[in-house]
Order: sequence, then structure tokens, then C-alpha cells
Amino acid sequence: MTTPTFILNLRKKIGHDPLWLVGVTAFVRDATGRVLLAKRADTGEWALIYGINEPAEEPADTVIREAKEETGVDVTPDFLASVTSSARMLTYDNDDQAQYMDHTFICSLTPGGNAVPGTGDGENTEAGWFDLDDLPQPLAASTVERMERVQEFLHNDSHAAIFRSEIQG
Repeated sequence: MTTPTFILNLRKKIGHDPLWLVGVTAFVRDATGRVLLAKRADTGEWALIYGINEPAEEPADTVIREAKEETGVDVTPDFLASVTSSARMLTYDNDDQAQYMDHTFICSLTPGGNAVPGTGDGENTEAGWFDLDDLPQPLAASTVERMERVQEFLHNDSHAAIFRSEIQG
């Protein structure tokens, strides 16, 4: 993942200390129900489209921007499926520490927009549409978890966003 400039500037001040960051994930479906995935350049894993909110950016706007930057696909957020935080603080190879609150959105293609995926900003080496019963491997663990939450949301008649609590179990 390319590190946003605002985080690089914060890191100059706080070093590797933990950062709490807001992120988004886009679960994008086409008209036939296929899901948009990209193969990450940094891990080689296939993943849903995700990224970090810029300062003062609405999470739904981040989903639109990240999908366009990473794959060239124009999306419209339709539902907020879940809001969760990572279970632990992550430590990256450069010793930076971060923990994320993720907003997973179910998105559709924007009418009249681009639906042909590409590799966009260089964070991915491939991108494409895949049937849910024929997903490429390896899938990122975060993608597996978020896709499970999306399926739970889709099978919930109230279409209320899913919130997880470690306190409640």
C-alpha cells in the first residue's frame, strides 16, 4: 500500500509510534454478481479494494477514490456493510505501527462509468472480476474476513451495518 503523504508527515513527528487510522474496503459487484479483486504488488495476495481515508474525507468518498486509483473502475457505494477494527496493532517491516478501523462498503458500478479493471496506481499487479465460487488464490486474510461480513450483511433482512464488539463477544 502506498503510504499517504499525511501519514509520512505524521511519521516525521512521531516516529514509529502507534497510529489509529480510518480505512475503507470496497466490495464491488458487477451486474452478473462477480466481485472486483486486485492482486497486491506488496504481498502477491488477491484482495478487495481498500485504502486509508485522507484528512476530512468521508469514508464513502474514499471508497470511490480508492477504486478509481487502484483499478480504474468507477463505483457507487450502496450500503455500509460493517464497521470493525483490526484485532491487534500491526507492525510493518519499517517498524511503523498502526491499527485500523475499517468501513466495508458494498458498491455497484457507476452507470456510464468505467467497468474495465486495470492496475491503476501501481499498488496492484492485476485486477479482475471473479465469480464468488471461483476466487483466485491466495486471498488475503482480511479479504476473507470482510467477504464473510458482507455475506452476513446480505443475508440480514434489516440491511443494518454489522458492528463487532470484543466486549460482547
